[in-house]
This record gives sequence, structure tokens and C-alpha cells, in this order.
Amino acid sequence: MAKWAKFPHDQKSVTHAGDALKKNWDALHKGDNEPYPKAANLIDAWRAYHAGNFAEAVETGEGTVVAAKATAIYATYLEAKDSAKVGHYQTAMEIADKLRAKEEKNINAHYQFAYAAGRYSQSISIIKALKAGYGGKIKSALETVLKLDPKHAEANTAMGAYHAEIIDKVGGMVGKLTYGVSKDAAVEHFEKALKLTPQSPIAHIEYANGLLMLFGDKEMDKATKLYEKAANMKGKDAMEILDIEMAKEELEDE
Repeated sequence: MAKWAKFPHDQKSVTHAGDALKKNWDALHKGDNEPYPKAANLIDAWRAYHAGNFAEAVETGEGTVVAAKATAIYATYLEAKDSAKVGHYQTAMEIADKLRAKEEKNINAHYQFAYAAGRYSQSISIIKALKAGYGGKIKSALETVLKLDPKHAEANTAMGAYHAEIIDKVGGMVGKLTYGVSKDAAVEHFEKALKLTPQSPIAHIEYANGLLMLFGDKEMDKATKLYEKAANMKGKDAMEILDIEMAKEELEDE
């Protein structure tokens, strides 16, 4: 593995040493309902992931959900080169796809495939990704997740973003007829995710992003409040710290 960038923030509050990982597990995984692992290597891999040691998480949890997640999250937040981002997303998709082929009811294998495929699509352009058939693949994976676990908050957020992204790129009419998306469905999924995880920075951020794609300046005030709420949260792990920094950057750009 090529050398990955280090997590650029203080890790003291997110190391979850010893029994702390298990004690905080439900709070850390309220968004994806991942069960606490039994295998020692997976416990170590998740501990590394939550602390922002993403390369270690990939190596220790090789071929599993945590490896796919660490790869995609690293690409989203810390990888500087666009070409490398695309490669990481492809790797994450491959890990998740192989895992869900073996374990059809592994909810987060399906979710991590959808997440990585969604970020990959954004990296190469949504239109290009839709032409390559990724729209259907992402929707199918998210539908599988929500069928197996309707209270999967991150999948609800991702489904809201899926609807919003397509409407933003192809318009409401074409989106509805070709991809079965709608503004109402997007908002419904975003709202459900917020209800399930009211302390999740990314649920607020993606909802804000979605509102601006769907309604533009008409929802600027609501989007700003969502960004502000996310920016004022305290991160429970490395990803949340990075999310909070992203919310602050959004507010600075307005």
C-alpha cells in the first residue's frame, strides 16, 4: 500500500483504547448499525478506523466492511490526488462487492458498495456514471440495505443524496421517468436519517447539500442552519471530526 496521509487532527479523544470501543460502540455505529465484531483483528481494525488510522484499518481488516469503509472515507477526506481518489473508490467497491456476493445479508457490505460507488460517481461526474450504469447499481444496493434494515440512517442519507444528485443533474422530469427519483422522496429520506441520528454531522451536511441541489437559494436558510448545527457538534470519531471541519468550510464559502 502506498503511504497514506496521516489524520490531521488530535486523536486523543477518538482512540477508544481498551474497553472504550465496546462501551462506545452503539454511539459510534448508530448510523450503520454494524454489530460489534467477535474477531480480535476486526476489533483492532475498527479501533484503528475510528482513530483515523485508515491504512492500518485496511490492512488489519483486509477484505471486510471496515476495510471498504476505511478506504472510501480516506479517499473522501484525506486523499489529495483526484486519480488516486478514483482508484481508492474502485478498490472499496471491489472489497464490498466481493463481500456481499459471499454474504448476501451483510447489510454494510451492500451499504459500503453503494457509498463507494456514489463517491466514485461524483469523482468521474454523475452524468458519466449514470451512462455507465452506476445509478441502478447504487439504487439497488441501497434498496437492499433499507429492506434488510429500514432504520439504517446512513443508507437513508445516501438514498436522499441519490435522489437529489440525479434531479440536480438531469432534472425532475427525466429523473422521475428514467430513474424513479423525486424531491419528496429525497426529503423524506433525509428527514428519516436526521430523526434516527440527530447527533450525526454527516446527516445534517448531506441534507443541507441535498436541499441546495433540489431547491437552490429557496432553502439556503435551512441549509445554513443544518451546516451550523453540524459545525457545532463534537466528533465521536475521526470521520465525524472530518465532517465537522467540512461543515465549517461550507459556512466559510457561503
